[in-house]
Amino acid sequence: MAAGAVIHTFAVQLADVDRGVYDEVTLRVARHPSETDAYMMTRVLAYLLEFEEGIAFSEGISSTDEPAVLVRDMTGHITAWIEIGAPDAARLHYGSKLADRTTVYTHRDPAKVLAALAGKPIHRADTITLHSFDPGFIDDAVAALARRNTMTLSVTERQIYLDLNGASASSAVHDHALVP
Repeated sequence: MAAGAVIHTFAVQLADVDRGVYDEVTLRVARHPSETDAYMMTRVLAYLLEFEEGIAFSEGISSTDEPAVLVRDMTGHITAWIEIGAPDAARLHYGSKLADRTTVYTHRDPAKVLAALAGKPIHRADTITLHSFDPGFIDDAVAALARRNTMTLSVTERQIYLDLNGASASSAVHDHALVP
């Protein structure tokens, strides 16, 4: 019998000073058995760092034609295509053609992710940004992860301060251009 998805809930106090976003967010996040905790945590952080009206998690692993997180306007048009981890060039190419804006959040070594994408044909590659965190930040967050989570996320000058179930961590959000 195959294992099913594990549901994690997050009660989040979000204060993104950089973008003027202050909100209380409740998330129910399904972690597929093939998804690591680090990937899921990066997905949650990407959702919160990109939080705006119309943002949603996709159907997940079963949806091969959507990113992990996307933003749609009121007409259903995809305005932001947000990938997690180390997507291949074909996915970024496809997403960049569909959406107004494409971005990637990674929990992996950004140099390796960039090297894997270098020289590959990606539509509007010069407009795509790869975001990463300080080494160990995602690992610290994963160590505090539970099925029911209380989280405070503050963002000031691209520095994030995370309190997850009483454990604190901070990191800069590093921006890397896909095309140097």
